[in-house]
Amino acid sequence: MHSTSVLILVGILGLVLGALLAFLAVRGRGSLDRTQELELRLREANNRLEDFQLQVNEHFDQTAQLVHNLTESYREVHEYLANSAMRLSSHDIGRQMLEAGSGKLSDNVENLQSVAPPRDWAPKEPGAKGTLSEDFGLEKEPAGGRESAASR
Repeated sequence: MHSTSVLILVGILGLVLGALLAFLAVRGRGSLDRTQELELRLREANNRLEDFQLQVNEHFDQTAQLVHNLTESYREVHEYLANSAMRLSSHDIGRQMLEAGSGKLSDNVENLQSVAPPRDWAPKEPGAKGTLSEDFGLEKEPAGGRESAASR
């Protein structure tokens, strides 16, 4: 009996040991599958990021081209208006428009200093209201004036 019980005990021990080894093999293989899955997801994320970066680059390239086209169109319109002004009005107005388009007009400090603001809003005396003030020229009615207007 002793040998039968030892034989049964060795069989059970072998069965447990085999189950343990099978569990560890499956678990290790599952870890490899998990690693491969993560690597695949990482590659997909990198591919999406590269695609997105290409789309952003294409967007900015197209935006730069459109802004360049807009600038060229503005320049052409300005030149057309300046040429028309030279042809249809005095030579000085056409020259001023051409200079304004090239930036030369704003560099001329003498012209900027000689320009004065319109005087219609300026107060005549220090502390007085200007003509564009809301209550300019309106005089306050005496207290008795309101009562007489209300009694009518």
